[in-house]
Amino acid sequence: MATTKHTQKRGEIRVYPWTALRWGAIGVGAVLLALLVWKWGRLREDALTGASFGARIACSCRYVEARDLAQCRKDFEPGMALIILSEDSAAKSVTARFPLLASQTATFRSGEGCVLEKWTD
Repeated sequence: MATTKHTQKRGEIRVYPWTALRWGAIGVGAVLLALLVWKWGRLREDALTGASFGARIACSCRYVEARDLAQCRKDFEPGMALIILSEDSAAKSVTARFPLLASQTATFRSGEGCVLEKWTD
């Protein structure tokens, strides 16, 4: 039975395709991580703005217009699909959350409408 003999010349480096793929994936992951760290502040600010807008609009929809909270999502701008709404009926407030980044609450006050809680840095 004939077999092929693999010979490696002295000083020759053998590169396997999976090794290149692994290092490529590590490189892409490092670049993505660096971008996330670089843009983190801006992402958090945008998430807080979206959560604030969502809380204010949903609170007005729920307590000023007396609509169901599920219907209030129709008033959102495009791109706000990740905002999660929750309601506290006793406090007449709506909280909007952008997962892992921001949360904001708007409370209905008679005569003032819906007011956002103060931002803390």
